Amino acid sequence: MRYAMLHELNADALHMIRAGLSARRALEPERTLARPVGHVPASVDVRALRRRLKLSQKAFAARYGFTVRRIQDWEQRRSRPDSGVRAYLTVIANDPDAVELALEAN
Repeated sequence: MRYAMLHELNADALHMIRAGLSARRALEPERTLARPVGHVPASVDVRALRRRLKLSQKAFAARYGFTVRRIQDWEQRRSRPDSGVRAYLTVIANDPDAVELALEAN
C-alpha cells in the first residue's frame, strides 16, 4: 500500500515538474536549456521554502498538491521527501509562479 502511494506521488510530482517546465518554456520560447538538468538535492528545507513564500502549511499544501500532514511530517523530520518530490520542491523554490501557472492549466 505504501509503495503504491509513493509511486503515485512520484508520478504526480514528475508530471507537475514537466508541466512546470513546459509552462516556463511557453513563457520564454527563445530560452533553451543549454545544459543538462542538474541533480536532485539530497534534502530540501520545506519549512524554509514555505516561509519564504509566506504560506501557511495549509496554503502551501493546497497550492502545490500535498497534504498538510505530509508537510508537517517533512518539517518535523518524521519523514523526508523522496527524490521526485525533492525535484518538484526544487522547481517550486526556483520558480513558484511557473509551477502555479502549470497547475492552473490542468
